[in-house]
Amino acid sequence: MKKKKKWYDYLWLVSLTYLILGFFNILFAWLGLLCFFIPLIIAIVKGNKAYCNKYCGRGQLFSLIGGSFGLSRKKDIPKWMKSKYFRYGFLIFFFAMFFLMLWNTWLVFAGTKDLKTVVTLLWTFKLPWHWAYHGALFSDGAAQFAFGFYSVMLTSTVLGFLTMLLFKPRSWCVYCPMGTMTQLICKVKN
Repeated sequence: MKKKKKWYDYLWLVSLTYLILGFFNILFAWLGLLCFFIPLIIAIVKGNKAYCNKYCGRGQLFSLIGGSFGLSRKKDIPKWMKSKYFRYGFLIFFFAMFFLMLWNTWLVFAGTKDLKTVVTLLWTFKLPWHWAYHGALFSDGAAQFAFGFYSVMLTSTVLGFLTMLLFKPRSWCVYCPMGTMTQLICKVKN
């Protein structure tokens, strides 16, 4: 007997929609902040990883593509990727890149740096993304944050997709920075 689907079983559509919207208008990248704040709030208030286990649209997307569509090798993730050293090291690296993005945003807000209409993939490859910014209502600083944040979200999606292809569908969840942070919060709270 098939389990009846709940509303949150379709949150993968939100993740997919986010990536598509950011492709056409970079300012939609600001919506990705929900993927940062909601897991933290749930972990702080409830003391659990309900977001990761139930509500994470990205994890659901990887499950769908890797599991239901069979694009995953369904191999175990290597032990070194599960280790505390790798997970916390990746979290530190991720935060360093995030704060560098915030610094660049501040420089644009302050007027000491010009807006760069690029998305940086894997923190290395600069992809022109000028068609996704139309100027107008918001400052260049707000747009710079959007380009940087979309870069973070796209990079983490690509990393998740690659590990999904190589290993089990939700292998990204093992070393996801948000999952590691919520786990730390739950340990401290409990």
